[in-house]
Amino acid sequence: MDIKGLDYNTQREKLVLPEYGREIQKMVELAVSLPTKEERNLCAQTIIKQMENKNPQLCTTPNYEQTLWDHLFLMSHKQLDIDWPYDVNDAEKILSKPQPMTHPVHDEQAQLRHYGRLLTQVFEKLKTMPEGAERDELVRQTANQMKRDLMAWGHGSIEDEKVADDLARFTDGKIQIDLQTFRFDRMDTSGISDNKRKKKK
Repeated sequence: MDIKGLDYNTQREKLVLPEYGREIQKMVELAVSLPTKEERNLCAQTIIKQMENKNPQLCTTPNYEQTLWDHLFLMSHKQLDIDWPYDVNDAEKILSKPQPMTHPVHDEQAQLRHYGRLLTQVFEKLKTMPEGAERDELVRQTANQMKRDLMAWGHGSIEDEKVADDLARFTDGKIQIDLQTFRFDRMDTSGISDNKRKKKK
């Protein structure tokens, strides 16, 4: 909608640093247009004072004066010709965005989220462990923890076969438990049942 006499922000030029507002941006543009460096220097000093007033929380940070002059340099689109009291060559770093963080869980590991990072590390350890009593004990503890995790998450079936299949899959087939001889610890399901009843309510 275009109504004569009304000026919308959406129709204006985008501000470089919106926290200072459009009035200060106009002051910066005026400073750039002044004919002499002396006038531009005086105007820049005045603008810096206004920027301090507009953004007072900045004054509590270390080297805030450097930051203000960097901001002024950016707001002038690097066109303001004055005697800069600070080196503003690195000012553009302020506008640079950080690289997006990579999610710690990807692809097939997304299937492990209910087991947690610690068990993921145990799976990796089991892949390289030699056969023996130490590995057997770690397998026993791991399988029981997997079953507890599945119960806590309520991930559908908590049958022993599910644990055995997952353990074999996530250790690349290195660990195969025989359910005919393997015995899981007795699990207390009372807390799980209570939680499910509460969720239904």
